[in-house]
Amino acid sequence: MRLGLSGTLVKNKLKVLVLTAAMFSTQNAIAEIYSSPQSTLVRDNLKETPLFSSSVASGKLPPIAERLPKSPYVVKQTHEWEPGQHGGSIRSLIAKSKDVRLFSVYGYARLVGYTPDLDFTVDILDNLEVEEGRIFTLTLRKGHKWSDGHPFTSEDFRYFWEDVANDSNLHPFGPPAELIIEDHLPTVEILDEITIRYSWPVPNPFFLSQLAATRPLFLYQPAHYMKKFHAKYVPTDRLEERVTKADARNWVQLHNRRARQYKFTNPKLPTLQPWVNTVKPPSTRFIGKRNPFYHRVDELGQQLPYADEMILAVAGGGLIPAKVGAGDSDMQSRGLSFSDYTFLKGSDKQNGYTVRLWKTVRGSHFALYPNLNANDPEWRKLNRDKRFRHALSLGINRHELNQVLYYGLGRTGNNNILPGSSLYTEDYFKRWTQYDLAKANELLDDIGLIERDEDGLRLLSDGRPMKIIVETAGENSEEVDTLELISDSWLKLGIKLYPKPSQREVLRNRIFAGETNISLWYGNLNALLTPHSSPEEFVPRLQQSFQWPKWGQYIETKGNAGEVVDIEIARELNDLYLMWLTAKSLEEKKSIWNRILLINAEETFTIGLVAEIPQPVVLSTNLKNVPEDGFYNWEPGALMGIYKPDGFWFEK
Repeated sequence: MRLGLSGTLVKNKLKVLVLTAAMFSTQNAIAEIYSSPQSTLVRDNLKETPLFSSSVASGKLPPIAERLPKSPYVVKQTHEWEPGQHGGSIRSLIAKSKDVRLFSVYGYARLVGYTPDLDFTVDILDNLEVEEGRIFTLTLRKGHKWSDGHPFTSEDFRYFWEDVANDSNLHPFGPPAELIIEDHLPTVEILDEITIRYSWPVPNPFFLSQLAATRPLFLYQPAHYMKKFHAKYVPTDRLEERVTKADARNWVQLHNRRARQYKFTNPKLPTLQPWVNTVKPPSTRFIGKRNPFYHRVDELGQQLPYADEMILAVAGGGLIPAKVGAGDSDMQSRGLSFSDYTFLKGSDKQNGYTVRLWKTVRGSHFALYPNLNANDPEWRKLNRDKRFRHALSLGINRHELNQVLYYGLGRTGNNNILPGSSLYTEDYFKRWTQYDLAKANELLDDIGLIERDEDGLRLLSDGRPMKIIVETAGENSEEVDTLELISDSWLKLGIKLYPKPSQREVLRNRIFAGETNISLWYGNLNALLTPHSSPEEFVPRLQQSFQWPKWGQYIETKGNAGEVVDIEIARELNDLYLMWLTAKSLEEKKSIWNRILLINAEETFTIGLVAEIPQPVVLSTNLKNVPEDGFYNWEPGALMGIYKPDGFWFEK
């Protein structure tokens, strides 16, 4: 079977990605794309970008028809997106210089990307063909060029695979782990100048989502540029000169520094993104200039991006809301939280911006994570007793949390699936989340936690009072306010809550080591899941899952560290995950997912609080083509990248 994926931008409805079972059928017809008469018409009516007119006239740049691929990506007009006009600079604020990577995030040019409806779409690719879920044939756009004008071809893929991923100096542990499925590496075939094939002996259900990720799996590097730093292509003496000049340890370090496509720290590295960073870190101001060879155009034949520049200015996290309120940003979401909304609305008209509220799509804004691998034997025993987890959940007044902290705009429930998902069941989202102190106290009594001290606190079996230290990263006041509200209701259960903030890395290390009993962290990364989404956040396979970090570490290290899963229901989750990996049909995957979600809802391994917290999105009043209603998420979503900021334009 061959699958063509449409490149049309469509209306955002927050519906989920549903790739039908026909995706893996061998009977589907070829669906070719970007070969329509309309694409040809656009190609025949290209308009020169005003900024480049003088450079074209002087011969410094070729004309637009020679800069674009033969079949450019055509962004089509909808009622929310219309052709705009060139010019202007989109200003945005960042907290630290390493956030220069937002040029890649906001640019969101990917081999395969998501539409706002979370459908897959080819982007940099001209065509994608999938056979049996394991053979992926990638066809590039003929005539596509890097930002320096050099052809983008299969040689860039060959270079990465043969000379980087399989070079023991650059990759001592072999190719990226993302390319390994059940211990199988792909067979990579360079079929011709624009066609590459990746195939595995078993289905690879992760490949497309990895290519579409906010931090994507890069299968290519600009070979013509990177060969200058590779020992295979440069004489030793000349390469040593370059190493010395760059103050690098050796050629490997030099090569790695120069190749950071996602981090965007090398202004000389050719890119396929809409804006090219021109400032080397560290700096307090990064200027991204438009890419003259960018592959997207609108239906009028105008090359994107519309804005001549994107400027990222370092403001420091604490100063971002104040500077945004003063009108110092044209497009801002990062560094803002719902608590800033009232302040921002107070000066919007005066300073020429509008404030929109987009939904977040985490399983829960914050969630509590009882550590089933805690070192303390008493707390480990309690955390593994689902009656205890249920009691803690029933003892939280989520309605109060929502009203006090979020003006009732959030959605109370479990750290599970949200209504926008085809897997959503209200029971999964609401189970064990009602506020019921009587039932919670009954469960605690049933466990045997009957004795109390003079302060009314229940006593553990070893005589210690039930004082729960909930550890957090201490990154914002919301965490403190959330725990204070929970503390009030837990005290009615005979449980005293003590918040303990620390730095993010310190917190993670303590969780991984089993030194925490309960932690507060963000909920699941994405709650708009589909049968084809990976269930890894719901099963004990990742050390980053704070409810069972040592079980996850055991899987990730293939038994060399961590602890073996020793609870039957958790073992079943791992078995279900393995079944999902090899499931051939949509219905099989959906059935497996339903069982995984049911187990998580009933067991309450994590305790969700409130989801869909509104995210302020501040925009210049003159900035057009930004959706009125959107969703805000890192993965999938790329913050605002999924809405293609290269298509945002200023109304003069």
